[in-house]
Amino acid sequence: MAQGRERDEVHNVALGPSLSVRWVQGFPKQNVHFVNDSTICYPSGNFVIFINIETKKRTVLQCMNGIVGVMATNIPYEVVAFSDRRLRPLIYIYNFPGLTRRTKLKGNVLLDYTLLSFSYCGTYLASYSSLPEFELALWNWESGVILCRKSQPGVDVSQMTFNPMNWQQLCLSSPSAVTVWTIERSNQEHFLKAKSVKLPLEDGSFFNETDVIFPQSLPKDPIYGPVLPVSAIAGLVGEEAETFRPKDDLYALLHPTMHCWTPASDLCIGCEEGHLLMVNGENLKVTVLNKIEDGPPRVERNLISPVTMAYQKGGVLASGIDGFVYSLLIKDTDYKVEDFLEVERPVEHLMFSPSYRMLLIQTDKGSVFIYTFGEEPTFEKVLEACDGKFQATDFITPGNEYCMTLTQSGEVCIWGIEDGACVSRIYLNIQAAVLACSPSSLSAAVGTEDGLVHFLDVRDVESPREAHKAFLSESPVQHLLYDQRGMYVLVGTSEGHIFVINAKPSSSFEILGFIEMGKGILQISTVSPLETDIVEVMVLSPFPEARRSRLEIFSLPKILPEVSASFADERGRLRDEFIHKFVYETEHTLSSAVLNLQSNRIYGFCNQVPYICSYLLPEKEHSGVYILKPHQKIQSKQYGPGMLSLSPHGLWLITIAKCGILCIRDIHTLETFTRCRSHSHQGHGIQSVRISMDGQSILVNGRDDNTLVNLRWRRFGGVLANDILEYSQQLTTYLKTIMDEENDYLSIPRRESLDLESESEHANMQLTIDSSQEELVKVDHTEEIPWIQQKSQEAIKKEVKLFSNKRREIKRGIKALAKTVQDMMEENEAVDDIAKLEQQEFGLDLEELERLHNENEQEVAKIRKDVEMQNLAKRYLSEIIKEECWNSMAVKGRALKCFHIPYVVENFPMKERTDEELKELKRVVQQKKIETECLKLRKEVVEVQSAITLVKKHHEEEDEEEEEDGAVKDTSLPNYMLGSLSTDFRVHTSLLSSQLELHSREEKINQIILLKDIIYKVKTAFNSEFDAAYKQKEIEIARVKEKNVRIKEIILDLELEESVWQPEFEDCEKPERTLVVESSEISAPRHIKPWQKAKADLLVTREMERLLLTRGPDLRRRALMDMMGGLLEVKKEDILRMVIPQPAFMVKPDALWSEEERKHFKEYEKKVKELNEERDKYRKSLETEMKKLQNSIQESTQNFDKHLKRLFERRVKAEMVVNQEELKINNLVFSLLLDEEISSRETFLNNYLARKQEEKNQTSEAVRKSREDLDMYKEHYDNLLAEDKVLDRSFKKEFSEIPSHQVDILYKLFKRRPRIHKHKIHAETTSLVPFGERPGSGKLNKDAFAQLMKAMDDLDSINNMPEGLDTSVWEHFCMTRRAKVENEQKVKQKAAGLIEMVAFLRRRTEDDEKVQHEIEKVFHELILLQEDKVKFQLNLTIQILLKQGQVELENFQLMLDYSDAILINKVIIEDLNSVIRAQGQKKVASMMESKEVHKGIFQIEWEHKKMEMEMEDLNQKAWDIQMLFFSRDRQKYLSEPNYETLIAIQIGIMEQTIDVLDKTHKKNVENCKKLLKKLRRFSNQKDIANYTLSCNLREELVAVSERKDICNAMGSKLTCEKIAKERYENMMRQQKLTKISKEQAEQISILQAEVERLRMKTFPALVQM
Repeated sequence: MAQGRERDEVHNVALGPSLSVRWVQGFPKQNVHFVNDSTICYPSGNFVIFINIETKKRTVLQCMNGIVGVMATNIPYEVVAFSDRRLRPLIYIYNFPGLTRRTKLKGNVLLDYTLLSFSYCGTYLASYSSLPEFELALWNWESGVILCRKSQPGVDVSQMTFNPMNWQQLCLSSPSAVTVWTIERSNQEHFLKAKSVKLPLEDGSFFNETDVIFPQSLPKDPIYGPVLPVSAIAGLVGEEAETFRPKDDLYALLHPTMHCWTPASDLCIGCEEGHLLMVNGENLKVTVLNKIEDGPPRVERNLISPVTMAYQKGGVLASGIDGFVYSLLIKDTDYKVEDFLEVERPVEHLMFSPSYRMLLIQTDKGSVFIYTFGEEPTFEKVLEACDGKFQATDFITPGNEYCMTLTQSGEVCIWGIEDGACVSRIYLNIQAAVLACSPSSLSAAVGTEDGLVHFLDVRDVESPREAHKAFLSESPVQHLLYDQRGMYVLVGTSEGHIFVINAKPSSSFEILGFIEMGKGILQISTVSPLETDIVEVMVLSPFPEARRSRLEIFSLPKILPEVSASFADERGRLRDEFIHKFVYETEHTLSSAVLNLQSNRIYGFCNQVPYICSYLLPEKEHSGVYILKPHQKIQSKQYGPGMLSLSPHGLWLITIAKCGILCIRDIHTLETFTRCRSHSHQGHGIQSVRISMDGQSILVNGRDDNTLVNLRWRRFGGVLANDILEYSQQLTTYLKTIMDEENDYLSIPRRESLDLESESEHANMQLTIDSSQEELVKVDHTEEIPWIQQKSQEAIKKEVKLFSNKRREIKRGIKALAKTVQDMMEENEAVDDIAKLEQQEFGLDLEELERLHNENEQEVAKIRKDVEMQNLAKRYLSEIIKEECWNSMAVKGRALKCFHIPYVVENFPMKERTDEELKELKRVVQQKKIETECLKLRKEVVEVQSAITLVKKHHEEEDEEEEEDGAVKDTSLPNYMLGSLSTDFRVHTSLLSSQLELHSREEKINQIILLKDIIYKVKTAFNSEFDAAYKQKEIEIARVKEKNVRIKEIILDLELEESVWQPEFEDCEKPERTLVVESSEISAPRHIKPWQKAKADLLVTREMERLLLTRGPDLRRRALMDMMGGLLEVKKEDILRMVIPQPAFMVKPDALWSEEERKHFKEYEKKVKELNEERDKYRKSLETEMKKLQNSIQESTQNFDKHLKRLFERRVKAEMVVNQEELKINNLVFSLLLDEEISSRETFLNNYLARKQEEKNQTSEAVRKSREDLDMYKEHYDNLLAEDKVLDRSFKKEFSEIPSHQVDILYKLFKRRPRIHKHKIHAETTSLVPFGERPGSGKLNKDAFAQLMKAMDDLDSINNMPEGLDTSVWEHFCMTRRAKVENEQKVKQKAAGLIEMVAFLRRRTEDDEKVQHEIEKVFHELILLQEDKVKFQLNLTIQILLKQGQVELENFQLMLDYSDAILINKVIIEDLNSVIRAQGQKKVASMMESKEVHKGIFQIEWEHKKMEMEMEDLNQKAWDIQMLFFSRDRQKYLSEPNYETLIAIQIGIMEQTIDVLDKTHKKNVENCKKLLKKLRRFSNQKDIANYTLSCNLREELVAVSERKDICNAMGSKLTCEKIAKERYENMMRQQKLTKISKEQAEQISILQAEVERLRMKTFPALVQM
């Protein structure tokens, strides 16, 4: 065991009993290592296990500070290094095989080491830590100091190896990167330098990586400024900018899995994608090796990614996940794959022995195989791992030879107690949970997750077998326990059932019954003293409702197997009154509890507090629950949930906990008398503990570290040993006879079990009773039924037989009731719907109906809750959208549509400007005003200083206001320089700076603020116009609605089928309507609860009753309705609906009418005629009114459409202005962004320069220091070399006293050096080892020097002394020669160190020059950047408004490079062009003048003659004109200069007049036609009336003739006839005059129209001549 422990956590009394480790059984989770050529080692839990390959002997090294972390071995020195896993871990170095600690390495790591690796030569150890340091450290493990360290935050490393040929190279690989670290040494100082390997892409190709800091391939943009790197665009100025890459530039690289070194110092890397890489060790150049396929490709097994690799001569051995080891033969850039070895499991680790004669193969399970090379290769298994971690363990009775373990997969192993060797294995292939060995027989029980208990026969430990199997229940078995005498097996399940099984094989493991307990049983404890006939059982279960623990104690008598039928009911449940069951509760929750052997005291391990308590049981029996209070309490000094167990003799209390410490306490005082740390809290402590019957062996099983520890006693004797040995002898004597008998029964072959027999009986039975009618179903003979179900079925069967008659009666009643219900249902189908019952009302199972009703209500409540939550989420989302897009808007977005044309005008939605924006705007405006005033004052100062006369100054003071107005006017920029049309919206732009003056950042920001204010004002101006138009449309719609009311009334009166056009606002015009959900929009019917429906019906009924009561008997209203239709007067609108009732006599023929009836008929016709006339007049007036209203509506809406059309054009212009201003803002923002990018780039370069300068200082200091060290070292070397030469030269002087020939002989001997015989390596070993002779290390140098000194001793022998030489001289000579040899060795060492220091100085100088080159490069980049920055600040991007046509080109072939161009005002060019044009015109005029000089005389004469002739012609024409007659038209023709235009205007007016006359004529014609139709109708009516009158006249003439005859006969003439005749003549005269007046009025109107026409015709003649 390990010696020299810093702290011993086993606090034992001096010379008291203690526990030590006998053996440890664990399996590797990390890589297995060679310590020497015949020993391997691996960590397991708190231990490092060493296995001798030849003898299979195991040695254990314990880590006293917890679980072992990472481990590494150094084969030349035969040392083992491992770390612990505690806070601030340590690294321990132990010798092998002595297992003594050589040193302890203490670093600054906080949490854990992840990798350790020894160099192949030298005393160097590399360590790598995880979070939070991620530190690589190089140690000199002999001296225990850190030589150098380097941190790389966030980088996880999976493998770390030294170069076998060069200890100064170290490779660290991870799944994403491979880094090669170089260790540089200068005298006693060490430095780490890293260089990453550039991995290829996933497809094996390489990509050209661009320089991120100084990119050379960036495009040049002459328009938008300099193009900067991506890091500057991202605004990075720190160290992250050096490695920043955008997402698009990131490519997936290969993922390394393993690497190994080659003898050429190259790296062979295997990748996850299946590629094999070869990396040059000097320049790290990567080569992707090509795979050569000799035969057909392996389809069934393909090497995708090597999990592990090991180099051998000519290639690499690699393994994947398919269980095969492949040999990769590498030649140049190709490799070939060959099968090397097949292993049963996937291989995780390969490693060669130091002599390369053996290959270690480790599988994923943890098994270790050794493949031995030779003429006859061998393949043997050194370590066979169990399948999974240990679930349970126990001793095979009597517990001094063998023990058993159980894994989760059902693997049962038997181990020897003394040496821990695996004796045998049996695979049950089940999900096992618990294990227990029987004290009364050589059998064991295994509980499974399926509820089965397997009984094993272990009489022959080398071949155990399954003897019996019992299927108890379907719930998992969690507890399995034998009592101390082995009478019963207690099985606890997860459902809370405890099954009692007869533990004796002679009873075929009969199941006696079960007891119901609470779910979640924590522990079962038994007490079975030898002197009693009962077994006391205590069960601990949680009671979380009361925050207590429940203890239930019951007794099992020895005679239970004989009387089990009476103790248990029909279903197998043991009766409480027979087993004397008592229930107790504790005040605290317990994690474990045991019952002492006297059954009067309980010991409990508290769960929440670290105490162990003892409870006294009451002596008197009680009923109900008894609360136990602690009798004795002691602090456990163990943290975490603990477990208690009793030793076999009941005097020791064993406690285990999560801390991993095992404590054995005295049962009376509860004081600890020994303790042992076998596990650690990092592995979650101890899972279980078992003690042998004699107490000499203790098995401790870890929870998560998969380690089984066998402890034994040291200094064990006295009373402690006597008590347990005495009890063991008594129990062994008692059980000996029983064991012999029961073991004999194990050898008898039996059927599966009594349970299975009963099961087969049940399987062959046919039960016909349905389960819904309390009947059993037929059991399938292939299905295995649990015992508890079988007992339940048997009980049900007995009940069925017992109550069969009653059942038949009930069945007949049920059938009759079912028939009655069926008849009722058929009758229900035949009745009306209103009387029909629902289907569920015929259900007789009220409980089922209630259950369904409850389920429906729960489902409805669940759906309602889900819907409410969904609605709540939607409402929340709608509120957010409404708040963001509607409530936050000061001006809501809306549209406005025309009435008749498809024009839509939208306003500008606007948010309210924040206080910060207004404050910023106010600041900018104030600043601009101050700048304007300052500029004005400066101008005045300049004007005062200039040579201005006092008079002019006086005039300037008088006209100050005019000048101010002019100044303000001049400050505003023209539109083409302003870059927008914002002035068209009456927005003041006087505060805007010129686009040619925006150089500074502050000016650009102020300009952006002012431009945003202009946009706000433009939008506000347009929105005001929009609001006015919106209000106008509201007014128009209101007017239309008002007029439509009258139109509808007219249409209703006229009984027309015309539709009325009613304009309305659409949703886009009133968007707030979309936020309100109308009832008409909801398609789903509204859910109305029954009480709401009843309430609504009640309210309607009450309202109807109230109306009936308020009305009462209304006789007046009824009378008015009967007589006058409910109206007191007839309105004018009712004329069209009025009907004169026909007289009743009109149904008779005309001939039967009486005179009175005829008079009534005439009156009726007269009334009808008058009514028709009134109807016609009223109808015409209504039609005229309707047309006027419709025309008015049409005209007003068309006028609004014209106004909205103009507003639309205004909207387009406003949007154009907004876009122009936003374009200017975008240009300014882009310039600011580019300015920020340039500033970021400049800041980064300055920071990078500062870092490089700091690095330059460091490199310069390193060069200076290394040069000083080199000079000092060289001085020492020169001194040493000089001393060596002095020794050589002074040799003859020292021996000048002896003869010269002897001096010569001695000088030859002085120069002679002994030959050192190198250790000859076997030829076979030389052929196997691929790395050959490795460079010398410190140890090899020391060994060589020691051999040299030993050889010098041989040379100094007296036998080699020349003859005749004095002995004292020879001794002096030997001393001198030895000093010379030692000095020569020092010179050699110094020379080697000098070479290293020179190389180190050269590398530091190269680094210094490289940094200096980087600094110069940064300076050059800064100069270029500053030049670009100045160009960017001077070359501005401005926005100019150009008129249409000025930039129209046929071919757009403009030069975009304006590097030598300047921007000047257009006015200067135009003025210059006008001057040039004027001068050119003058020159052309002078040339024309000189040309005409030669024709002057002849032309003048010809013109004179021409003028004379024209004069004569004109005189003649004047005479003719005087003789002509001049009308007004001719005068007008002569006096009007634009006579043709005048004639065209008159013609247009006449055409318009003609059009008007045509329209009037057509209208008159239409009116005449209508009048003609009316007259025709009227004439027809008159014809009918005339016919009637003619008939009446005929009768009247007859009557007149009769009366005339009577009058003639009388001879008298009445006066009334004269009066009638005169009246008739007057009427005829009046009619004639009326006719004449009408004709004259028509003639007058015609004459007036003609006069008007003539006046319009002669109207242009009124113009003055």
